Amino acid sequence: MSDLSDRTLTEAPAPASSRHVDAGDEGYSKDLKSRHINMIAIGGAIGTGLFLGAGGRLAGAGPSLAIAYAVCGVFAFFVVRALGELVLYRPSSGAFVSYAREFMGEKGAYTAGWLYFLNWSTTTVADITAAATYAHFWSMFTDVPQWVLAFIALAVVLTANLISVKYFGEMEFWFSLVKVAALVIFLIVGIWLVATSHEIGGHTPGLSSITDNGGIFPSGVLPMLLVVQGVVFAYASVELCGVAAGETENPEKIMPKAINSIMWRVGLFYVGSVVLLALLLPYTEYSSDQSPFVTVFDKLGVPGAAGVMNLVVLTAALSSLNSGLYSTGRILRSMAVSGSAPKFTGLMNKGKVPYGGVLFTAAFGVAGVGLNAWMPGEAFEIVLNLASIGILGTWAMVMICSLFFWHRAKNGLVERPSYRLPWAPYTQIVTLGFLVTVLVLMWSDGGVGRTTVMFLPAIAAALVGGWFLVRGRVAEIAASRD
Repeated sequence: MSDLSDRTLTEAPAPASSRHVDAGDEGYSKDLKSRHINMIAIGGAIGTGLFLGAGGRLAGAGPSLAIAYAVCGVFAFFVVRALGELVLYRPSSGAFVSYAREFMGEKGAYTAGWLYFLNWSTTTVADITAAATYAHFWSMFTDVPQWVLAFIALAVVLTANLISVKYFGEMEFWFSLVKVAALVIFLIVGIWLVATSHEIGGHTPGLSSITDNGGIFPSGVLPMLLVVQGVVFAYASVELCGVAAGETENPEKIMPKAINSIMWRVGLFYVGSVVLLALLLPYTEYSSDQSPFVTVFDKLGVPGAAGVMNLVVLTAALSSLNSGLYSTGRILRSMAVSGSAPKFTGLMNKGKVPYGGVLFTAAFGVAGVGLNAWMPGEAFEIVLNLASIGILGTWAMVMICSLFFWHRAKNGLVERPSYRLPWAPYTQIVTLGFLVTVLVLMWSDGGVGRTTVMFLPAIAAALVGGWFLVRGRVAEIAASRD
């Protein structure tokens, strides 16, 4: 049980020979405070996947969606806990890319970085799509094309992200505070509605909402399994606090508390919210076109309540977009200084922000604006599935790095901090098995999911081709550094 201890003991430094120095960590300010990191951790665990994605998935899988959230949440916790151990060993803004470089070499760092970029470049599109979808809730925006709203969302968040990390931290702090406050209010109101059997849109909430509508598995177990890839997307940002550790003072004191709290947040906010949603209304009342929280308040008939909740879910989308631009900019800079990303993505501005990487990610967001203009109805589902591939790859790289770290520690080459991933190396192996299972489920789902898995050979080919393009520069930079 000592592995699960929340204590943050002062670590004896590992032998100097085992300390890896990453040039990509230089030049950053240390302006992120404890409250920023804690809220970034919360923001990473509460995003668009819950506020928008839960509606369609609840309609498809019914109340069993809560089980899918719980299972995926456990594995998300294992991933972020493994990353937390690496952060305590050596904080880095390059995060798992920097660790892949140390334990797997430049090929590993290159692969980890570009898979992460695939994750966030597509998630950026999902976020601006979600923001535009939310904005259409208000009549004043109904006639505004979805692509215009998507472009405005991208422009606003990009501008704020380029100023300084302090502005990013403050923005994320307040975004996350709004999300948490809204979910707490929803949980309180929802529990009161169930306890008092208060009618909602002609329906009386309670266990009958589940038992009279097919039970926990209204369409069988298979639909619950098939929505797992979408549920994984909901946890896509849990690694953000690991990236942010490179721009904070005393990460060894801040990180363990922030990471450990993710587990109860998952249980309370994700699983608790879905259970309440299932108790409040039959699962057939929800749809992918509207946030399930907005659906509840809309049917409740409270004047303005649905509008306020819609503003909250819009905030969640902007928060995720904000975090994606932040983290990808740092990862790309770590890659750029080693030669595996375009040189301009390593450029820093006066605010100590790697603006080249941020702008590069935003450029893919502009492509997403085009997708919203071309096929607004399918944009969110298409990019969600592509993002899931990037997420699975990123999580796999984190666990592989963790395995290498564990092996080196076993051989006495590095020293593990007291804050550790429990039950290693079995936890890493089981998690990697789960990630492979998710891929199989995506294939089994058919439709967009199968099409996404069929992209894997093309993604692998692009990674291999890209490596042959950059390997000369990578070798040259490595030789000069050595």
